[in-house]
Amino acid sequence: MNLDKVLIVGCGNMGGAMLQGWLAGGVAPGRITVADPRMAEAPAGVMLVREVPVADFDVVLLGVKPQLLDAVAPQVAPAIGQGTILLSILAGVELATLATRFPDAKGIVRVMPNLAAAIGRSPLALSGQGLDQAGRDAVTALLEPLGTPEWLASEDLFDAVTALAGCGPAFVYRYIDALAAGATALGVPRDQAQRLALATAEGSALLAASSEHGPGELARRVASPGGSTQAGLDVLDADQALVRLVEAAMTAAERRSAEMGRDARGG
Repeated sequence: MNLDKVLIVGCGNMGGAMLQGWLAGGVAPGRITVADPRMAEAPAGVMLVREVPVADFDVVLLGVKPQLLDAVAPQVAPAIGQGTILLSILAGVELATLATRFPDAKGIVRVMPNLAAAIGRSPLALSGQGLDQAGRDAVTALLEPLGTPEWLASEDLFDAVTALAGCGPAFVYRYIDALAAGATALGVPRDQAQRLALATAEGSALLAASSEHGPGELARRVASPGGSTQAGLDVLDADQALVRLVEAAMTAAERRSAEMGRDARGG
């Protein structure tokens, strides 16, 4: 199955990151049409229109805000034929909700990427309906230039994975900023602290991705008994302080994703 003609409806931060990632990954610009009333200009070779065209597309990527689903659905539905696969990055909006708005779609896939799609390094959680294995394989191949597609065993996991893969980058950025702030409090100039914190996070992530050891074991290997690293870890580990904080943040994000899903179901 070839997914050659792609329409992106709503090209904001996330849709724009996916567009950038596709182009950087070698997808021909002529394959992509963007429908967005506010986008100033599209990359060279990508067609930009202000209204959703009535045309045959292999894939329609729905990238508007979840709250706008019912406003844009009547405009998008005519572009979705019986051979079209709908990809949705609308946080919280379930497959059943999408199916009621777009009943003619050949298949519907929820996708949870993050902004690292722009550099081809995003996790992409997937859950779908209406596709056979060939269709799932075609969707996987389309998304591979953006990072690592992962099909979930159940859509029930989507809100939790949203908290991890979708919201997680913001939590990581906050931690990097906190590292820099901690160094600044100890007397390191702010700009230098930020550079060092970013380099530390980048190197640590790359090493963790390539190591045979898990992150917990890597942390143990950095720390020497009685050393300075262990002294800091003792603070983070006391009463599972860091784990409890992150769990609370992810629980709040998961809960909000579920709330948006309920709002969408109610129209």
